[in-house]
Amino acid sequence: MADVPPTRMNEQIFKLKKKAAEGGHKLLKKKADALKVKFRDYAKNIAETKSSMSTDASSAFFSMTQAEYAAGNFKQKVSEGAMTARLRVGAGVDNVAGVKLPVFTKYDTGAAADNQSLGLVGGGKKIVAVREKFTILLENLIKLASLQTSFVTLDEALKVTNRRVNALENVTIPKIQTILDYISRELDELEREDFTRLKLVQGKKEVQMEEEAKLRALAGTPAPKPSNEEDITAAFDAQDDEDVVF
Repeated sequence: MADVPPTRMNEQIFKLKKKAAEGGHKLLKKKADALKVKFRDYAKNIAETKSSMSTDASSAFFSMTQAEYAAGNFKQKVSEGAMTARLRVGAGVDNVAGVKLPVFTKYDTGAAADNQSLGLVGGGKKIVAVREKFTILLENLIKLASLQTSFVTLDEALKVTNRRVNALENVTIPKIQTILDYISRELDELEREDFTRLKLVQGKKEVQMEEEAKLRALAGTPAPKPSNEEDITAAFDAQDDEDVVF
């Protein structure tokens, strides 16, 4: 505070700084609240997705066992195929209160399904059921990966925002308020000093005027006429002015 001169200009500057800090604190508080709501939504969706995935995974692998029992060991035939991916994962961005969250989505490449002849001898329906159930499991895996990644990113953004809110609330704004209080006290002290100084000067002037009045009374000299009561037009004669020709 010793580095801040207690002047009216500095008082106005720090008042504007305090107003800006309070506005930033309010905006960050709203952002933190929005992130908390989204954070709870992601946590709920992750829990629901994990609970459904346990059922989907057990169902998919049980269907695989059924298909192997009905059609025999067809894993080698699948691995001998072209292995062209029919589903791929794409990445996008979701903006939540200024925070960019990664979002993963699946899309169909349009490639033809390999090994369509599997199950012609037997177990065709079981193999089709395996394909459908593992597709559902893959979709849930992609959804869970997207939720988990966004959850971690959102958690870091929420921590940073809360730190900024706490810094403004507990450090920056109180510091600015302390400086404003210091400037206000110093300005009040200066005003009191000026008032006291003026009172002393006025008192000395009144004492001097009383002493001069006593001396004039002893000497019998009349009091001088105040300068503001003199007729300033008496020293001028209107006849001396020259005529103005237009």
